[in-house]
Amino acid sequence: MKASRFLVSTLKEAPADAEVASHRLMTRAGMIKKLGAGIYTYMPMGLRVIRKVEAIVREEMNRAGAVEMTMPVVQPAELWQETGRFDKMGPELLRIKDRHDRDFVVQPTSEEVVTDIARQEIRSYKQLPKNFYQIQTKFRDERRPRFGLMRGREFIMKDAYSFDRSPEAAKASYQVMAQAYRRIFDRFGLRYRAVAADSGAIGGDLSEEFQVIAATGEDAIVYCPDSDYAANMEKAEALAPTGPRGAATQQMTKTPTPGKSTCEDVAALLGVPLSTTVKSLVLATDLLDDKGAIKATQVWLLLLRGDHDMNEVKVGKLPGLAGFRFATVGEIEAHFGCKPGYLGPLHMKQPVKVVADREVALMADWICGANEPDFHITGVNWGRDLPEPDLVADLRNVVAGDPSPDGKGVLAIERGIEVGHVFYLGTKYSHAMSATFLEEDGKPRPLEMGCYGIGITRLPAAAIEQNHDERGIIWPDALAPFTVVLCPIGMDRSAEVKAAAEALYDQLLADRVDVLLDDRNERPGAMFADWELIGVPHRLVISDRGLKEGQFEYQHRRDTAATKVPAAEAAAFLKGRLAV
Repeated sequence: MKASRFLVSTLKEAPADAEVASHRLMTRAGMIKKLGAGIYTYMPMGLRVIRKVEAIVREEMNRAGAVEMTMPVVQPAELWQETGRFDKMGPELLRIKDRHDRDFVVQPTSEEVVTDIARQEIRSYKQLPKNFYQIQTKFRDERRPRFGLMRGREFIMKDAYSFDRSPEAAKASYQVMAQAYRRIFDRFGLRYRAVAADSGAIGGDLSEEFQVIAATGEDAIVYCPDSDYAANMEKAEALAPTGPRGAATQQMTKTPTPGKSTCEDVAALLGVPLSTTVKSLVLATDLLDDKGAIKATQVWLLLLRGDHDMNEVKVGKLPGLAGFRFATVGEIEAHFGCKPGYLGPLHMKQPVKVVADREVALMADWICGANEPDFHITGVNWGRDLPEPDLVADLRNVVAGDPSPDGKGVLAIERGIEVGHVFYLGTKYSHAMSATFLEEDGKPRPLEMGCYGIGITRLPAAAIEQNHDERGIIWPDALAPFTVVLCPIGMDRSAEVKAAAEALYDQLLADRVDVLLDDRNERPGAMFADWELIGVPHRLVISDRGLKEGQFEYQHRRDTAATKVPAAEAAAFLKGRLAV
């Protein structure tokens, strides 16, 4: 490609609403153009990146035995009503009506459609296993779209769905996909981690997220530097402390703490470590009647160390706490006789169920609220001052330095951007939609399913968050819109420069190198600034002075200085660098 025939539309300034590097740089590099909130046009430069992502994904999915199809963006509501998601999914699901007043959805995902295909096409165990995938436009009506392609409303995804005859076969298909994903992300040339993820209401352990490591990532990734352990924050287990509970050494004392309603403020006032305080979180669960009305409410008191945070996913899996909500102020006052800020498990007005985190269950001489404004209680001990908790469980997010669950060191935490997810579904959708096949014994059985997604348009943004500097983007070779750019200096004034540049360009094209010739006759500074901003990884400069010396200047996007390359060896040199 020659730059004069392409669209190179760089900007000096980023849009005012660009909050992260990828949004700023993709806009400035002319890769995307905003059309509406969370909706972008993929400009020619950006589309080249997206097509490279798609090509790698498609090659590895095909290699893994998946079969490509394309399912509609607009889908009949009837299928979504079969699974109940039409009503349950919430406002993120864009619902529309046609001229006949029939309901449709703009798909954010395609489990219902692919399950409908499977129940029509798969009749016998002899047709299994199958894995269907698509690369398709999706829409999720985000409440607050932001960060450019990182959290847009319209986006492109690769989603795949496996169908098997048994849980064991489905788990084997899952592993095939998990390995295919590792090949895909290895080829992208990004630093990433495959982390164990929470599998939600379906349960089980077969769920992994693929996270691109980036300081601006929204997800916390927990890992052990000394082993292969990795999980997202929702999944990572906080092990129980070793050893017995310490003996009581203090008397329980009601202590004034005027205006100090947080554990941090109380610890500072009393001059004690924050880890000696206990925070109280009040939750509620409602028992509903057949009509969906609340007929009874259970209030729960969760106790965590003052320097720890509650993990809502873990809490929601505890017996009796599925579907919990935070208690209202009225419910709190009725049970504790006090507004939030000074709550604790002593001297309550009405009984509640007390759940203690594993750490709190082994604490002695701890500090909690007195259920009275401006007072806390110090020197609290289990058994002596209050009954043992109703339940002891892992309630908290892990922190750096916690022991690794695999026993091979301590945990570290870094930030990541989720760009892929593999997930064992089981029979959730096949059961709801009566998608069955006939087994060898002639009896119908529900299809076992898995689903596997990659954010095609999110991935370039994640790559930029990991690979950029003050000058612009730094693409890995596999993702760059062009792998090599030739920058001839003054080719409109020098026949020798023009001839040398076009000869090298033709040679690289013949060698199937993804090369662009910048024939726009720009000043060198402006030309270099454009390609540094756009992030083309390999640049070769051709000039009159260099030709007189028989040399060109090569510079990788990460290099601080150029390297002189003999002109006669330039093509071979570039091909050698591309093979590294």
